[in-house]
Amino acid sequence: MALEEAAATYASMVQGRARLEASAGHILYVEDDEDSRDLVTCVLAMHNYKVMTAENCDDALMLTRSNEFDLYLIDNWIAECSGVDLCKKLREFDPRKPILFYSGAAYESDKQQALTAGAQGYLVKPVYNDELIQQVTRLISAAKRTSSVTE
Repeated sequence: MALEEAAATYASMVQGRARLEASAGHILYVEDDEDSRDLVTCVLAMHNYKVMTAENCDDALMLTRSNEFDLYLIDNWIAECSGVDLCKKLREFDPRKPILFYSGAAYESDKQQALTAGAQGYLVKPVYNDELIQQVTRLISAAKRTSSVTE
């Protein structure tokens, strides 16, 4: 009997830890380059974020209809439409969730178009992993604070 109790206690601890680890945030990362998707997903997962990925606008919009995300992380150059176009489409039905661009599009006009479309931040690739995590954490935390104040 003691062995069963110990196993049950261990299982409960593992489930509790998984719930704590799942609390960092749920991110949709839209990037058409597979290597970039894999790398950024790995970096975010190491910092306790749950990440779903899409490689084009249609897939991204489909995922937003069936999942709740804490942040949208978008490349500006993606298949089927630009990141700015996707940002505008996201803002049509989700005006509050933070959007962070993570893109190689480095002109100031690229950044301004993204911010005008409704993004809260714009990082130009490459950046240090710590800077990416810092921005993601900042935006998700700010959105959670704002949402708890308005409720």
